[in-house]
Amino acid sequence: MSTTEKWLSVEEIAQHLGISKETVYRWLEKEKIPAHRVGKLWKFKASEVDAWVQSGAASETLHEIKGKNK
Repeated sequence: MSTTEKWLSVEEIAQHLGISKETVYRWLEKEKIPAHRVGKLWKFKASEVDAWVQSGAASETLHEIKGKNK
């Protein structure tokens, strides 16, 4: 039996990470978060996003966003 990882929506990945959908969209605009475009929708693999977060890239991106919003 295949255990294919489920694709997550913007809302689901935001919930998974405990952040707002707006933050996910800002990361998408800056091409920071690992994502896949399916038509007009963005889809995510939790394992790819988790690896990205564990690499420290997510916190660097959050600091960039917060620093520019001041």
